[in-house]
Amino acid sequence: MNNMTLNGLNILLAQQQTAQQDPNAAIKMIGMMVIFAVIMWVLMIAPQRKKAKEQDLMLKALRAGDKIVTASGIIGVVLSIKDRTVSIRSADTKLEILKSAVADVTERGGESGETKS
Repeated sequence: MNNMTLNGLNILLAQQQTAQQDPNAAIKMIGMMVIFAVIMWVLMIAPQRKKAKEQDLMLKALRAGDKIVTASGIIGVVLSIKDRTVSIRSADTKLEILKSAVADVTERGGESGETKS
């Protein structure tokens, strides 16, 4: 019975010590989570948002006569642009693709003045 009493005292003392350390540990844990979230933002989310903005600007600047490459690797010349789609000519084939499928503009051309930036 005496041994059980000592074990009980040891458990109470251990609980009291961890209770005193909990506020500091909780603050450290929250701080680490905030730091981790900032690192994730800088390394992953911010560059992805920047790339999406660049893609959006490229699609808004798309004009008839531009040479493009689609996400699937088709190379073509833009014939006309609608709200969601782009008509292109690739070799002897006319295709209608989604604007989101345009991966890159390789050469600017078309009716409007050629401004390359």
